[in-house]
Amino acid sequence: MTIDQQDRGTRIREIWPSVARVPAVASLGKLLNNTIVLAPLGWLLMSGVYFGKVLPIVGVRYRLTDKRIMILRGWKGAISQQVILADIDDVQLDPASVDNFFRSADLKVISNGAVAMTLTAVPDAESFRHAILDARNAWVPGKVKQLPFIAAK
Repeated sequence: MTIDQQDRGTRIREIWPSVARVPAVASLGKLLNNTIVLAPLGWLLMSGVYFGKVLPIVGVRYRLTDKRIMILRGWKGAISQQVILADIDDVQLDPASVDNFFRSADLKVISNGAVAMTLTAVPDAESFRHAILDARNAWVPGKVKQLPFIAAK
């Protein structure tokens, strides 16, 4: 393991954004998919964006480690943006971005009261949101929000 890999931390979860990341293609693909005759054209159109996520220049993925959340680009995974877990106050799901067709939504990472990073078109966004918050709570001392104790009756 190189020093760079060690500095990035241990990978907890890595996901690739859905086709909804490109709204024009996603909207046209959904529209064509509602027809019987033009559905294959919609699939072909959306497949370019779907498989484009692994291309060297335009490929994007989101990686959660025990130290940070990162947006990686390209095959080598160059970090384009990152937020250290200790700096995360909250992660919010943007209700306006929920797409039931692609089962995805945008996540906003809140740091110091402002949006530090937006993860676009995250598949199963609520699950990834909880993974980020759980990682923060597990790896950053003092960030766990204590709930009041409720005794059983």
